Amino acid sequence: MTRENLTIAFQGALGAYSHQACAEAYPDADVIPFHSFEDALNAVKDGDADLAMMPVQNSTYGRVPDIHRLLPQSGLKIIGEHYVRVRISLMAQKGVKLEQVKTALSHPVLLGQCATFLNEHGIKPIKGGDTAGSAKDVSKSDDPSQGALASEFAAKLYGLDVLAKDIEDASNNTTRFLIVSRDYARPALNGEEMKTTFVFRVRNIPAALYKAMGGFATNGVNMVKLESAMVDGSFTATQFYADIIGHPDEPAVARALEELGYFTTHLEILGVYKSKHPG
Repeated sequence: MTRENLTIAFQGALGAYSHQACAEAYPDADVIPFHSFEDALNAVKDGDADLAMMPVQNSTYGRVPDIHRLLPQSGLKIIGEHYVRVRISLMAQKGVKLEQVKTALSHPVLLGQCATFLNEHGIKPIKGGDTAGSAKDVSKSDDPSQGALASEFAAKLYGLDVLAKDIEDASNNTTRFLIVSRDYARPALNGEEMKTTFVFRVRNIPAALYKAMGGFATNGVNMVKLESAMVDGSFTATQFYADIIGHPDEPAVARALEELGYFTTHLEILGVYKSKHPG
């Protein structure tokens, strides 16, 4: 398939925080919204998109479990990460004033993150499908008392007035995204701080996880994320998902991964990429 511009798939409606992440990371790319994470990943696998922007965790809400399950199965590789500060705004149709708004439509997670503001202004939270979809619904509504909670990015896209900004309870609310691709070449060591993401399954022996982690401790490798998930619905088979700071070609990381291999039945590196920081 021949395309003039880079294309990025994401889950959600146009104006979603995932769309915002795409626009920030690749401002000149074309975006393609999909209904599900799986559909977005499949678009990259099938060659219908070059990249996918996948949310993996939020500082307030926690991890996005679907990604930890779907990404290792996809055959795609992580080529980068991007952080979006989740700034939540109350928006309504053009000309509407804050005191006119009686209800706020949004995803239940965002409604919970703005509870203090909504209570102070007597605004009733209404559950919607997603943030951008809620903004779109309000833009088509003929009810001036109905507002939406979403990003300023969504407000601009759907022609809404922003009545209040940064109304979230947690001022550091941030979502981390992974950028995944079908085409992948491991970057060489270049002096920059790198991050390596991998999945593994430990052998069925006593203290297997403790022993598997020992190499990272003794070699001074910083593991910044470790999460577990059942494999194929089994209570006895567990797969671990990990992020470490470092590159597999660094001697300390190479030794740690070699030691990990002694205690695992499966070990797969999902990506090596430049480490970024929130903010």
